[in-house]
Amino acid sequence: MGVFQNNLLAGAAAAASAGGGAFYSHQIEQSCRFDAANTSHLVRTLGTPTNTDKFSMSVWVKRGGAKSGALNYFSGFSSGSDYGAIGFTTYGSSGSDGFEFWDYPASEINLVTTAQFRDFSAWYQFVILGDSGQGTSSDRVKIYVNGTLQTAFDNNTYPSSGFNFGLNTSGNKIYAGSAGSTSNVAYLPLDGYLADFVFIDGTTYAISDFGETKNGVWIPKDPSGLTFGNNGFYLKFENASDLGNDSSGNNNDLTASGLGADHQVLDSPTFGS
Repeated sequence: MGVFQNNLLAGAAAAASAGGGAFYSHQIEQSCRFDAANTSHLVRTLGTPTNTDKFSMSVWVKRGGAKSGALNYFSGFSSGSDYGAIGFTTYGSSGSDGFEFWDYPASEINLVTTAQFRDFSAWYQFVILGDSGQGTSSDRVKIYVNGTLQTAFDNNTYPSSGFNFGLNTSGNKIYAGSAGSTSNVAYLPLDGYLADFVFIDGTTYAISDFGETKNGVWIPKDPSGLTFGNNGFYLKFENASDLGNDSSGNNNDLTASGLGADHQVLDSPTFGS
C-alpha cells in the first residue's frame, strides 16, 4: 500500500526560483469550496451525447481534512436507482482513502486504487479517461493522478466492450461535489475544493492534454482549446455569483445548491505563483 505524495509544494518552491508565474503556462486563479455539512453540489441533466462510449474528465481536488472522513465523492451521476461515484472511499483492503470509480448497482465499473490519498494540504489532479471500444479491458478506463497512471487496484472490474458510460447518458444527471444518488442528491458529498473541472463528451484525450511535467513537477495545462462535445463543460469557478457557469463555449451550465459567493476561494493548484 502506498500513500500518494503530492509534488505541488515542491512546485511552489520551483516557481519562486523560476520567477513566479513564469513557471506555470496555465494559471488556475480560484477554486470552489464544497461543504459536506451543507450538501453543497452542482448538477446538470445531460442532453444527447456525442458518444456514450468515450469521455475524458479532469479535475484538481484538495481534500478538506481528516474530519471529512474517507467517503468524499467529488463527482458522480444518477438515473433512477442507478448511480455512479467518483472520489475517495473506505472500500478496498489497502486502507480508507483510496480513489474509487464505481457504477452501482450493476457494478459494471468497480475500480478502487491501492494508492491512498491522505495529504490534506495537497492538490491532486485526477484524470479519468473512458473508451469502452478498446479491445483490452484495462484500456477501457484509465485513471491518472498527477500524471501517473494507476495500475494497482484492490477492486478492478472494468466495463464490458461497448459499455455506455452513465456519466454521459441522455437524461442522466451529472454532479460536481457529490456522487449523485437519487435517494439523497448529495450522497456522501465532498468536504474540500475543486478547481479546473473539465468534462469532455465523445473524445478520450491523452494525459498530456491536461498536464505536463516541468522541473520534476506535475503542472496543469490549459484545456480550453480541446473539443468538448455535446455534453462537455469546463468549470473555472471564476464567477462567484454563478459557480456553475460553463466556460467551454457550450453553455452547459450546472445548477448550484448550497453554494454562495463565499464558496469561491483563491486557493488553487497554482496559488502564490
